[in-house]
Amino acid sequence: MQTYYYVLASQRFLLEEEPMEEVLRERTRHYHEQEKEIDFWVVKQPAFLEAPEMAAVKAKCPQPAVAIISTNSQFITWLKLRLEYVLTGEFQAPSETISDALASLATVS
Repeated sequence: MQTYYYVLASQRFLLEEEPMEEVLRERTRHYHEQEKEIDFWVVKQPAFLEAPEMAAVKAKCPQPAVAIISTNSQFITWLKLRLEYVLTGEFQAPSETISDALASLATVS
């Protein structure tokens, strides 16, 4: 099992009100320069929120939600400090209740 860390917020806040595209583009560029593998993902309507143990977290976050998920806890801590009004946490996957850490409930249009 792998531990995943996340920053969670409403889709409107994270993708419209905050300049996240710029932050993630810069982070991706930095990783490529360092020849480091990408260890973060943006997931709209993350399926991990449907796990019973995540009910309290889901209840606190306006829907539809977006998560930035990473295997790097320091990156998530940095995002939390930068963004301020987000929820953070961690979970293990794959597990009985979370089969795919990066699964999304969003429909593709």
